Amino acid sequence: MFSRTRRKSREVHEIAPDEIFLDSSNLPGRDDPQFEGRIIRPVAGSAILTVGAVCVIVLLVFTGRSFELSIVRGAAYADISRDNRLDRSVVFAERGRILDRTGRELAWNSPADPTETATTSFAARRYSESAGLAHIVGFVRYPKADRNGLWWREEYTGVSGAELVFDDVLGGENGSEMIETDANGAVSRRNIVVLPQKGEDVTLSIDAEVQSKLYALLSSHAKAQGFQGGAAVIVDVRTGELLALVSFPEYDHAAFAEGNTEVTARTGADPFSPLLNRATSGLYAPGSIVKPIFAAAALNEGLVTPDTEILSTGAITIPNPYDPARPSIFRDWTVHGWVDMRTALAVSSDEYFYTIGGGFGAQKGLGIAKLDEYARRFGLGARTGIALSGEEAGVIPTPEWKAEVFGPDDPWRIGNTYHTAIGQYGFQMTPLQAALFIAAIANGGSLLTPQIAAGPPAPFTSVGIPDEYLKVVREGMRLAVTSDRKDATAKSLNIGGIRIAAKTGTAQIGTRNQFMNSWSVGFWPAENPRYAYAAVLERAPAGTLAGAAPGLVPFFYWLIANHPEYLE
Repeated sequence: MFSRTRRKSREVHEIAPDEIFLDSSNLPGRDDPQFEGRIIRPVAGSAILTVGAVCVIVLLVFTGRSFELSIVRGAAYADISRDNRLDRSVVFAERGRILDRTGRELAWNSPADPTETATTSFAARRYSESAGLAHIVGFVRYPKADRNGLWWREEYTGVSGAELVFDDVLGGENGSEMIETDANGAVSRRNIVVLPQKGEDVTLSIDAEVQSKLYALLSSHAKAQGFQGGAAVIVDVRTGELLALVSFPEYDHAAFAEGNTEVTARTGADPFSPLLNRATSGLYAPGSIVKPIFAAAALNEGLVTPDTEILSTGAITIPNPYDPARPSIFRDWTVHGWVDMRTALAVSSDEYFYTIGGGFGAQKGLGIAKLDEYARRFGLGARTGIALSGEEAGVIPTPEWKAEVFGPDDPWRIGNTYHTAIGQYGFQMTPLQAALFIAAIANGGSLLTPQIAAGPPAPFTSVGIPDEYLKVVREGMRLAVTSDRKDATAKSLNIGGIRIAAKTGTAQIGTRNQFMNSWSVGFWPAENPRYAYAAVLERAPAGTLAGAAPGLVPFFYWLIANHPEYLE
């Protein structure tokens, strides 16, 4: 009995929730926001049914739409997906302009038409139609696309001239865009991803008007006198900036940029080599224009004074120890009589320079080693450092050069030294080198690095000759223009309005000396030089009288009338 009652008392009794929380208000520290002390009611069944119904409806809608896209219209959308394309396309940067020192445009861009096809969506390069600019400005090669419109060359590429030298500056950086096309090939959307960066403009040191006029007048004279080509350079003797760099004949650089195959083929086959930049890459025997260098050298070595006189009788005769009946004769171009250094430069006496170059009688000469040394001091036999490509270094004849060219069985002779002293034999230089060594004589002995872009003064090296000796040379070159002597060589340049100091030179060429090159070099103003120049006319019949100096006269008259700022 007792045990049964005890078991009943241990049976579990369910307590109602309201009984549990009846006294919850008395619980210390309860947290009401966490539902402590509150009765939690169960979710109503109707709410659960409502949520379930909404989920079923959404699922049915998505299932139906998916069925329509993938099954009912799947084939059509697959075709659209295959035909639509998303491609990357180049956004071409605008190439920088090339300007002359006055701001004239020499090269610029013709904006691309946005309605054109992909293969022509870049700007065309345009060039000034003024004559004489092709070699200095150059041309570009355009971007190229294949038949499918895919670009395999995405950049403009400078090929020659300033377009090549300043290609990195002019070119800028291309951008890109994403283009979506539909099944019909129409562009439906464009999005620029990377913006193009415009190239910078470049200002050259040349004056395009001066360059073009020098080209036109000098080339016209050359053609009239039977010369096949030529070149001319004008350089600022203080900064090394080139005011003009002319070569003729020239080529059509605009046609080369456009890829005109007829013009390019005809130009390449032209026997007069219009692609050759004669100013920097044409090599010419200098003739008498090197005499100012060797005059300064003789003074610097103490061999003569400015007033030392040497007799010009028309020729120097050297006995032949192997055959006395056949002496070696080295002729002057005429008889000059007694001449000092200034007069020898003015009349271009070969005998005077034979003597100070190789020695004769009691007068000691420089000798070939010194001739070579001083020629190199003035920049001959080496490239000038101009930024244009294709520059030639030239040749200074020496015993080593002769042995290499003619072999050891033909040794160096005194006659070779004589001919070197007057710029003949194997001597070769470019017109640019000639202008720069004249500039060094004009500015007191600084050999400059030529600059084709406007900017700070160029770096230079000293020729190592005191200016008092170079002044004697300058006075002799001025005397060549102003002297009343019949044998003065540059009297055609005695022009009112400009004070020029000059030296001429004639070099005989051809297997029988049947052709000649004609030089004129100089500077102005004579007393305070600012510009030096060199001009050469190439390969006319021997004996042609109207050479480079007369050919420059119309240009100097034009300069006086139109650009007085370049005279003083």
